[in-house]
Parts: sequence; C-alpha cells; structure tokens
Amino acid sequence: MADFNTLDGVSVAGKRVLLRADLNVPMKDGAVSDTTRIDRTVPGLIELADAGARVVVITHFGRPKGQRVAEMSLKPVADALAKQLGRPVAFADDCIGQAAGDVVNGLKDGDIALLENLRYHAGEEKNDPAFVDELAKLGDIFVNDAFSCAHRAHASTEGLARKLPAYAGRLMQIELEALGKALEAPKHPVMAIVGGAKISTKLDLLGNLVERVDQLVIGGGMANTFLAAKGVDVGKSLCEHDLLATAREIFAKAEAANCEIVLPVDGLVAKEFKENADHVVSDLKAIDADGMILDAGPATIADLNKRLESCETLVWNGPLGAFEITPFDTATVSVAQHAAKLTKAGKLLSVAGGGDTVAALRHAGVDADFSYISTAGGAFLEWLEGKVLPGVAALRQN
Repeated sequence: MADFNTLDGVSVAGKRVLLRADLNVPMKDGAVSDTTRIDRTVPGLIELADAGARVVVITHFGRPKGQRVAEMSLKPVADALAKQLGRPVAFADDCIGQAAGDVVNGLKDGDIALLENLRYHAGEEKNDPAFVDELAKLGDIFVNDAFSCAHRAHASTEGLARKLPAYAGRLMQIELEALGKALEAPKHPVMAIVGGAKISTKLDLLGNLVERVDQLVIGGGMANTFLAAKGVDVGKSLCEHDLLATAREIFAKAEAANCEIVLPVDGLVAKEFKENADHVVSDLKAIDADGMILDAGPATIADLNKRLESCETLVWNGPLGAFEITPFDTATVSVAQHAAKLTKAGKLLSVAGGGDTVAALRHAGVDADFSYISTAGGAFLEWLEGKVLPGVAALRQN
C-alpha cells in the first residue's frame, strides 16, 4: 500500500487536471531532438484524457530566469507532444493570466493543453504563494508526474500540492514504488554499487547507504581513495588524498552498521588516459608509480558477479571504471550484463539511476533489462542520500 496519494479510484471526468510533467527535452534547430521524456509522459496523459479529464500540462524548459526568452518557448514541445499523442494539443503562450485561462476554459472533456514555460515567471522557482494561486485557478486537482523535479520546492512541484487536491501521476507512482522496493522496504541481502570519480560528491549518499544495505561496492575513481585509505599505493590514479580520513570514517560507520564495503582486488592499469591505451591487469598491491587504475580487473568482476547471485536487491549509481573509453568499460559492462541476466530470470530486483549510470547501462545494452532505471538525476541522488523530496512529501497521505 503506497503511503502517497495515487489516482486509483479518483474520478477525473469533467475536471481540470493540472499535471506537472518534465518536458525539459533536448532541442536542435528549434525542434525536439529526443522525445524520451515526452514518450514516458504520454500514457498518463492518454489515461486521464480518456477518463474525461480536461488535461492542463505545465512544465519548465531551460533556465530563462523569470524572463521571456524566445528560444525557451514550449511551442515546439507542444507540437512534438501532439505528434506523440496522436491527438491535438492546445497551446497557451503563458502559464497564468488571461492567455492561459482562455485556453483552459476552451477545453472539452478529453482535451489536452500545454501551457507556456513556468520559468518565464520568477515566482515558479521562488515558490511564490501569489504565483501558486494564479496556477491553482486553472485546475480542480493537481497531479505531479515529474519525479525528476520533486527535489525542488517550486510553485509547480510543492506549492500547488498544498493548494489543490494532489496526487502522484502514473510516472511518479512507478518511480516511487520502484525506489520503495529498492531501499525503503527491500528484500535482503541488498547490494549497492556506487561508482564515479570522487567521493567528495557522494559523501551523503555513502553515509546513508551504509545504514541501509548489506554490501556497498565502491568503484571508479572513488575506489582509489578508499584503497589509499587502507594503505594501498595507487600510483598516479585519480585519488582524493585529502579525504583519506573521511574514507576511514565511512569504513568505521559501515562496520558499526554491519555493512561490508567491497573494493576492487585488481585493476586495469595504464600509463595514459586514452582509448585503447596500453594496459596491464595488475594486483592492487603492485601498481607502478606512474600507473593509473582505470577499471576493475577480471578477479574483481568475478567476485562481484558471484556476490550478485546471492543478492535479492541491487541499487546502482555510477560506473565501475572509465566506461567512456575502451577497454576500461569492461567491468561496468560485465557486471551490468550479469545483473540484467539475474533480473530477467526473476532472481534480482535491480534499480539504477543517475546520468552516468543511465549512459553506462545503455552502453552495456541492458537499459531495458533492469527492473527500473531512473532518469531523474538530482532527485534520484537526493533520494539515495535519504533526503526529503519536497514534491514527494507534499503527496504523502496524512
């Protein structure tokens, strides 16, 4: 049972449904160049429209900073949305006031409209009560379908949810349910894989995860800092030597929480950072002074894949090596493919997210095979860090 308000059992027929989407899509030459976010939003819009709602979509685009910037208009997005929906989308050249009101008042049951860029008004990011009031005039109920924006207490994510009857949209519901299964009420053993370049950007995340998971796998450049904290000479590898004491604190916190921190036992070591650089597989106790660890080695891959087979839940954020260049994508690809295989066999719940993670799993060819991959970026990371997301908190049941 979800502890947030969903659309299940809600009658929307004849009602103006103010739906916050994330349609901040890539553009090229004045046209949408990637419709992924639109495609994911479409089923929820069709469900509402087919149930007789008058759907009013609101979203931001770019960073116009409270000014009308012509190239940040949502008009091209309205055209792309209509094409993906296969039905008309009315467009208002403002999101409040008479221009918006005229379009919304002209809607019939089952119609869909998109309003102009929320961030043309400074009140959006300031969560200005007056701006919230103006938006609220356009809807009878509020639906937040933009988990990726839920970590910001903006007028359209938090303010409206306090003003109108508020519900999670289907995309938001799917995301919250997947994340809940992964960390809030997971099946144990739980493994978290955290990679990337620097631990300085993921201190809150690591601190939260050691309290929640059974095994914390640390990869990428981050692993070098933890290895150095244990006395390993990592040569010229990327390493935050000023954070060795912090790494030792995380080791201690993990031990107290009965969480095992798993580090590489070998690596692919090269003298230069470039595609197909000459490299050797090296035991981590024998790194040359001018060597750089650019990926985990075969013994580490075998160890991680074996560990995965005894896990029930996997949470993944960040690659295990320099996955952008061959062959230092080997560990990320190998472990991702093994996790996907276990997921498809029904043996593992796998949830992943974060920009580099999505790209890495797509590179490994498994982005359709994990249980859930979040494209939410900052919101996903803040959720992993255990932070309260204002846009989600406002949907919680009393």
